[in-house]
Amino acid sequence: MLTDADTAAPAVTLELIAREAGVSPSTVSRILNGTAKVSADKRLAVEQTIARFNFQPNAMARSLAKGQTYTIGVLTQFIESPFYGEALRGIEDALRRTPYSPLFVSGHWNLAEEEAKMRLLQGRRVDGVIVLTGRLGDEQLLDYAQRLPIVVTGRQLSGPRLASVDVDDFEGAREATRHLIELGHTRIAFISGPADHPDANERLRGYRQAHADAGLALVPELVVPADFMETGGMLAIGQLLESRQNFTAVFAANDQMAYGARLALYRRNLRVPDDISLVGYDDLPNSTYLMPPLTTVRQPVYEIGRLAAQAMLKLIAGESAEIAAPPLELVVRESTRRVRH
Repeated sequence: MLTDADTAAPAVTLELIAREAGVSPSTVSRILNGTAKVSADKRLAVEQTIARFNFQPNAMARSLAKGQTYTIGVLTQFIESPFYGEALRGIEDALRRTPYSPLFVSGHWNLAEEEAKMRLLQGRRVDGVIVLTGRLGDEQLLDYAQRLPIVVTGRQLSGPRLASVDVDDFEGAREATRHLIELGHTRIAFISGPADHPDANERLRGYRQAHADAGLALVPELVVPADFMETGGMLAIGQLLESRQNFTAVFAANDQMAYGARLALYRRNLRVPDDISLVGYDDLPNSTYLMPPLTTVRQPVYEIGRLAAQAMLKLIAGESAEIAAPPLELVVRESTRRVRH
């Protein structure tokens, strides 16, 4: 009598995938590891064969054989943030066709918590860590890179087994402010981020430089610090209106604060852009659907995440990795208009 074991289909192995795809087992292995330099036809044949047989490589065996966990730690700040969510999506997509999986943890812009999460990731024996901005110092990151590959965003830093990528927040903010000035606005309120946040400081610097370029005097009362959150934008508008300072435009240092500012203006019966022009920063997915659609500086967050993951794969493979910063772009929509005198 035949048993189930006698009639079971043969085990799907790497050798079987190679034979069916018409390539060598080493080629299949390198494609799975994300290190193969093969023709598009060969790669497609292997990927189709893997899908046909629903081949699942034995991650545990591969980890033991190579001394790797095939896990990449990602230290973000707020997993629930729509900004960081775009970067995480870019990382996931870049790793999708590799054997590596991301392990996400949050630091909440708190140095002690970031340090604790780095200890956690090292304890999990991740093969590298992508740090999405944060408060860890340059010397700390260089020290971590002596133990495992590090990719960091939001700053310029270089060293062995370390790659970084940053965007020009100064120029992005200057361009956004210049846009409002070219529309005739001379009293532009600025909702800044936290004073100890490097991105916030660079955007404030760009706002100030645009005024200097145009020969406009800065009004200190029109600069209000906030926290990069929607509630911060709402509170900032309340503070600006209570100050009795006249302004015809608001530049918020990120889109989330612009969302809060838009709601606060609505509740004060101030129309955007008829009464107040409004500009954000980041171009989050929801900014297209705000009423009116938000003029903002598009930050290629998804692309930054994707590039960071690709750089990490190179560092893990023992290669050098340089990341070219993607350009920023001012996206003009219906939330800004020429000032009415």
